Amino acid sequence: MNREPTTFDELITQGMAASQANDGVQAIEWFQKASAAEPAAGLPQFLLGSEFAALGQMEQAEAAFANATRLAPDFPMARYQLGLLQFSSGRAAMALLTWQPLLGLPDTDPLPHFVNGFAALAHDRFEEALRHYEQGLVLNTTNRALSDDIKKVVAGIKALTPHTAPGVGDHGEPDASDTHVLLANYQQLGRPH
Repeated sequence: MNREPTTFDELITQGMAASQANDGVQAIEWFQKASAAEPAAGLPQFLLGSEFAALGQMEQAEAAFANATRLAPDFPMARYQLGLLQFSSGRAAMALLTWQPLLGLPDTDPLPHFVNGFAALAHDRFEEALRHYEQGLVLNTTNRALSDDIKKVVAGIKALTPHTAPGVGDHGEPDASDTHVLLANYQQLGRPH
């Protein structure tokens, strides 16, 4: 007879398994239980944010990422994802404020470079944005999903600015129909350059 998982680690493990099986609803249930088991832990909130975002439930995703950032202020990826969600929903100023502490990370960390890229993008400084994204991509050797998202942003910038310097951001081009939500929303803000 199998017993129901009850420890924090077991609940996180079950949630991760559900997430990997593309069962977001079940993953959310496990991560909520993990959060209830250890209310001061930021990880379940971060994972909840990721699942809500994947399901298109952006208000819940933002609340969960904000909780993760509040509970674990030294968890840079939670802060980054919160800012990314804010930026992609057309609230660049709020995202830049959320990201401010990430600028204090070492130059060897890709996140400050990505944040500086988004700051440049928010001001239509596309070539500068590409340089920052390129620096971050070179440094990011551990989080492929993060690099994949940035590569989509780079491809979107290049599609908007065909005069961009060759070689900047050349890490493989996604299909043109795969434009990232950030640039799609950015274009909706009246900046289709």
